[in-house]
Amino acid sequence: MNKNSSFERLIALALLCSLATPSAGAQTAAATYEIKQLTPETALAAAQAALAQCRKNGHQVAVAVVDRAGVTQVLLRDRFAGAHTVEVASTKAWTAASFRIPTASLAESTQAGRPMSGLRASPHVMAIGGGMPIEAAGMVLGAIAVSGAPGGEADDACALAGLKAIAEAVEF
Repeated sequence: MNKNSSFERLIALALLCSLATPSAGAQTAAATYEIKQLTPETALAAAQAALAQCRKNGHQVAVAVVDRAGVTQVLLRDRFAGAHTVEVASTKAWTAASFRIPTASLAESTQAGRPMSGLRASPHVMAIGGGMPIEAAGMVLGAIAVSGAPGGEADDACALAGLKAIAEAVEF
């Protein structure tokens, strides 16, 4: 074996190693990630505050609180709230958690003739006021939604009372 051939092999090996090894500036993605979840007690406190606000305003409603994946954590229905309010509150909460925006905002952006109007055809999307994401430190922890007050704005007011009730507890 001549000297040039050995040198060429050494260079080729060094080149292969440099291609296979990430550069000093490159970062590898973590294999796991960490999320925050609402405790059942915090979800219940939010739902109770929303229900209390609606009662104060003279409305019989259902309140749903879901986790970040849209799975129901708490569902409260006042004694005279309509039977439909349970499903509507749960669907609004799922929608707010899934899209990570208030359902009233989604209602505006999915109006007929708008590019996102087709979303309303999904059976799981409830694009009317009353659902709000629960956020802390830029992270969506879940959502709260109210159904049964006269109109989305009244539902929103009750959901907002639920958010305010837990705001200090979820800040981190």
